[in-house]
Amino acid sequence: MNSTWFRRFTTPGNGPLLVCFPHAGGSATAYRTLAQALPAGLDVVCVQYPGRQDRYLEEPFTDLTRLAGAVAEELARVLAADPGRPYALFGHSMGSLVAFETARLLAAGRLPGPRRLFLSGRGAPDAHSTAHFGLYDDAEVLAEVRRLDAASRSMLDDPDIVEMVLPALRADYRALGAYRWRAGAPLTAAMTVLVGDSDPMVTVEQAGTWRSHSRGDVAVKVFPGGHFYLFDQLAEVTAAVAEGLRAEAAAS
Repeated sequence: MNSTWFRRFTTPGNGPLLVCFPHAGGSATAYRTLAQALPAGLDVVCVQYPGRQDRYLEEPFTDLTRLAGAVAEELARVLAADPGRPYALFGHSMGSLVAFETARLLAAGRLPGPRRLFLSGRGAPDAHSTAHFGLYDDAEVLAEVRRLDAASRSMLDDPDIVEMVLPALRADYRALGAYRWRAGAPLTAAMTVLVGDSDPMVTVEQAGTWRSHSRGDVAVKVFPGGHFYLFDQLAEVTAAVAEGLRAEAAAS
């Protein structure tokens, strides 16, 4: 496992590999609590994008498709070392798009694609454009983060914290703004789509637009809360993930 790109916060089990993709401005540690709450038999790894935490001095990506390509390349090495092992991808917000594009690249390669995608806090790319984010200046990026994540508001009043997190946020919003959907065949992987019922960024109806991007089963799970509902509904989210992985194990 490449310790530059992937982090583990639990002891790996012998079950499926679950790869988690952070939201804009987020890091691998955003999934620490989720990883620790999931069933012990899983092997949960979290992607660490460049430009944050211990990769702070690395230049962050401003091209989402290139970021997905870099992750897919590293993940393909992991999968090739353990051929036949089932795996799934989990992404929240921007992470949903990175996970989806990563899945498309892996499915087009020699290795089997993921069994299931868990896509949270984002509608499908052909129905939910991110182009407007490319027009945001730094103040608007910070305002958007405050709007979506109440827990961040007091921290973003601290100039030192803003100086630390802004480069990654700026790069991620530029990547979202530059991202353009490229049509392709639906994935064979099943999907679990997760959304908060009061998310100001995506409605439940928009979350359902992922159905056209999979030939497999697509389940939409709605939770109480806003854009970052998953941190408040931890038990329910982990149950949805475990349910989705069990469904794929039964189908295989």
